[in-house]
Amino acid sequence: MEITPSTGADTNPIGLTPQERERYDIIRACIDGDLTNAEAGARLGLTVRQTQRLKRAVEKNGERGVVHGNRGQTSNRANNPRVVSAIAAFLKQKKHRDFGPTFAQEQLAKQGIVMGVETLRMLMIGEGLWKPHKRRGPAIHREWRERKGMYGELVQFDGSYHDWFETGSEECLLGAIDDATGAVLRAVFEENEGVYAVFRFWWAYVEVHGLPVAIYLDKFSTYKVNHKNATDNAEMVTQFERAMQELNVRVICANSPEAKGRIERLFGTLQDRLVKEMRLRDIKNRDDANTYLADEYLPGHNARFAIPARIEGDAHRPQTEELRKRLPAIFSAQSERNVNNDFTLRFKNQWFQLAAQQPVAVYRSDVVTIEERLDGSVHVRLKDAYLAYTVIAKHERAARPRVTALTKEKPCWKPPADHPWRKFKIGTKRENPKILRNAR
Repeated sequence: MEITPSTGADTNPIGLTPQERERYDIIRACIDGDLTNAEAGARLGLTVRQTQRLKRAVEKNGERGVVHGNRGQTSNRANNPRVVSAIAAFLKQKKHRDFGPTFAQEQLAKQGIVMGVETLRMLMIGEGLWKPHKRRGPAIHREWRERKGMYGELVQFDGSYHDWFETGSEECLLGAIDDATGAVLRAVFEENEGVYAVFRFWWAYVEVHGLPVAIYLDKFSTYKVNHKNATDNAEMVTQFERAMQELNVRVICANSPEAKGRIERLFGTLQDRLVKEMRLRDIKNRDDANTYLADEYLPGHNARFAIPARIEGDAHRPQTEELRKRLPAIFSAQSERNVNNDFTLRFKNQWFQLAAQQPVAVYRSDVVTIEERLDGSVHVRLKDAYLAYTVIAKHERAARPRVTALTKEKPCWKPPADHPWRKFKIGTKRENPKILRNAR
């Protein structure tokens, strides 16, 4: 049967892409006899059989013969328009306004709507609810460090100031994450990242987990003396460094945020997820947030993101009973003062008068340690003994004592009932043992 070549005037002209136009021209030339099937197939990267199939399609449908049959058709995987409308309405609510694709997928799943993350991302971009971010590589090349092998071998610690409760004021979140497993070991909201807040954090940490081998943190003033002379004077340490030295815990200060990237990424995740979770639960104060963190959020976070350590075991050192008794003194702000000639001390515009009887001898100009503990009490320590004192006003300072030292308090000794002193009676003469022996 003779086939009449097409005149080029198609009954259903459609817009072709440049690639489709080139394909149509090659097939048209093959139909007109300018090219063989083998030549046309070579130019299109097709077999002869595929070329013949395209020729028949073009002879029958014209330009449409080179267009894929699914163009303009609804995909079998297309989402239901009602579902798309429901998702858009959900994400446009005020309390959901800044949800990211991953977090939005989790919240929609709780509503019974299941959708892939990338599909949801494209939907949010189309609705103007998400702005795609350009991926940028690091400006400085940094060497990759392998995770520690055992749980408790290295703990990364830091504080993050952020508007966590969306009230317009920043709160401080202190957090510690295990380097080997990525598990968040403790996180708590505090008023700041000062000495007392950090001491409260680590006291509670030690009570629950024990003592880690090392702590990795930044060079914030709470953790490291940032004076230029500190590099030449090893004795210039912060209260935190002094406490960790007493606990025999190594402190490592990072030179860049990337060095402790695990805790930095944790805070990035929490600033995205935790803020929204607390918003959905209407949490607006520190106490409720700490309760929610400990009881609900952190267990779920660790179940999802933590991984097993390469080496089984726990590198934390358990605290002993002796250490437990010393913790109030270790986690205290300590200062040194000299004993004045009248056995008084001056500390923060207060005068302390030492008592006359002390557990150890106290001399003038002795250096004592003053401990400001977390419960607000103040203790004066000398040679591992705590001195008795009273707080006095400046005008109450007594005249300079003539004694050179405060005496050590001695217990009152009483002879036992069978002691010879108790057997001696007044009016009797004590017998001489030597005379008795000679008489015998």
